[in-house]
Amino acid sequence: MELGASVMFIISPESMEDTVDLNAKGVDFLILMWASRQFALGVILAFATIKRSSPMLTLAYIFLLVMFAADLCIGVAQHDSSLYIGAGVMCLIASTMIYFVNQPSK
Repeated sequence: MELGASVMFIISPESMEDTVDLNAKGVDFLILMWASRQFALGVILAFATIKRSSPMLTLAYIFLLVMFAADLCIGVAQHDSSLYIGAGVMCLIASTMIYFVNQPSK
């Protein structure tokens, strides 16, 4: 998901951010920074998954949880229901993944 988001931010930023004036000075830089963050997180999650490293996966999902918790707060502050609902669901998913990654193997 993170890798797909990073590609979409570069190819078609208007499809990802419809409320942002993409012609404003400096916005293209912020979009590229956001795409880089998403790409890095996607690579980290993919690497940790391929290596089956519980500590790396735990750390990556904690990062996701913190990021989505911040998005949830921003959504509430901006009265953006789609942002806080989506971020709330993603917080739940990240929390669930942290729980299952740290379960002892049977």
